[in-house]
Amino acid sequence: MARLYLAIIIFGIIGGVGWFGYQYYVTSQNTIRTLTANNAKLETAVATSENTIASMERSAEELTNQLNFINEQYASIRRQNQRLAERLSNVDLGLAAQDAPDKIGIAVNAGTKNAGRCFEILSGSLLTEEERNAPDEITFNKECPWLWPGHSTE
Repeated sequence: MARLYLAIIIFGIIGGVGWFGYQYYVTSQNTIRTLTANNAKLETAVATSENTIASMERSAEELTNQLNFINEQYASIRRQNQRLAERLSNVDLGLAAQDAPDKIGIAVNAGTKNAGRCFEILSGSLLTEEERNAPDEITFNKECPWLWPGHSTE
């Protein structure tokens, strides 16, 4: 009978160890599945982040290029404004209007028309055939020669 109790105890111990081993196996497999799924999500998130960073770097480079272009254009406009100011400082419109009022009227009207066209071009208006075929900056438009397609930025 003692052997029977000993066999039951040994069988109980082996059964208990087997049951705990099975539970450990099931828990381990669930943990592995969870970690594998999380790893896949993490890899997707990393790839998305890397793509976002690359896109942001491209955008920053493009913005830098646009800023440089705008700064160059601004410097060119400042030079043109300085040239125009120098040109206008040499003209006394009041005196010229007294001497030749018809010529001044024609010149002012032409200048106003040219300046208006400058604003149209700067606002996105397409160049006319005559403007596209202009041989030089002055023929293109005396008020904004820097808008001529062949204009040098100097």
